[in-house]
Amino acid sequence: MDIKIVDVASKANVSPATVSRVLNGHSYVKSSTREKVMRAIESLGYHPNAVAKNLRSQRSMTIGVIVPDINASYFAEIIKGIENMAYSRKYRVIICDAENQQDKEMEYLGLLMSRTVDGMILVTPSTADEEIVRLTDKGYEVAVIGRAVEHPKVPCIFTDNVKFSKEVVDYLVSLGHRDIVFLSGYANAVDSFERLEGYLKGLKEHHIPFRPELVENGNFNERGGYEAMKRLLDKGLGFTAVYAANDEMALGVYKACDEAGLRIPEQLSVVGVDNNRISKYITPALTTVNQPKYAMGAVIAEKLIDQMNADEFSEKRVFKVDSELIVRQSSGSL
Repeated sequence: MDIKIVDVASKANVSPATVSRVLNGHSYVKSSTREKVMRAIESLGYHPNAVAKNLRSQRSMTIGVIVPDINASYFAEIIKGIENMAYSRKYRVIICDAENQQDKEMEYLGLLMSRTVDGMILVTPSTADEEIVRLTDKGYEVAVIGRAVEHPKVPCIFTDNVKFSKEVVDYLVSLGHRDIVFLSGYANAVDSFERLEGYLKGLKEHHIPFRPELVENGNFNERGGYEAMKRLLDKGLGFTAVYAANDEMALGVYKACDEAGLRIPEQLSVVGVDNNRISKYITPALTTVNQPKYAMGAVIAEKLIDQMNADEFSEKRVFKVDSELIVRQSSGSL
């Protein structure tokens, strides 16, 4: 038998509205009435229809998360942080893989506009700031991981790509390197642009001439890093170090070097970014930049949920987190 709220009301001899107030935890229901309703619920075995309840309140208790590439291990820890925080706050999470396609990213944003989700977290999005601002001004809840968006109602968290990228170059120069390859990521990725900017700043500070032929695109994945390294080796360019803008491309560099008979770090120093789990287990262990990925996901999820449930917006909405260079065997030593 399908027990309805009117059945509970009849059993407890109260109105359906009173039962609804008890179920929603309103404080202005008398304790004696509350006990009577709870006894009726227990005796009838009534279970509230969560879907109907959420439809009435226009809340789905769901957050969407759009990532550029679900295959990239970098995003796994961010998603874990988001999911754990959301679960602790009684929210569900829908993961949307944009596959590095801006049109697909915009299609997933339609979930927000159709109210399928209450809010959306964009991880290193290709969507322009202007579009994010437009959605926010229309009343949609959006948060961003990977860059700052100039809007008082958009929570953001990011690392200083330019700063840590320059620090990588400083470190490699301290080891005696001057001919340093930079492997960039997707052509439309902010992370890629900013890490290239830091690389160029590092070269300039150390009075090292920029060699554009030493910059290759590896598309932020292992295959791309492998193919980029193969192109560099086929050209016969002279270089002694590779700075890959993420660890997955660095793995591709390892494979290309193995095929070419190049020893890391004896003949080539390699540095990556992200400190993915595998980076400390490969041989030689990869020198890399650690970013607090889990914490970034958890913090932004918490801020978005707080914002969705508050009448006022937090003054603290932009968070810049520090990164750390983890020195391992792949870069060699002084």
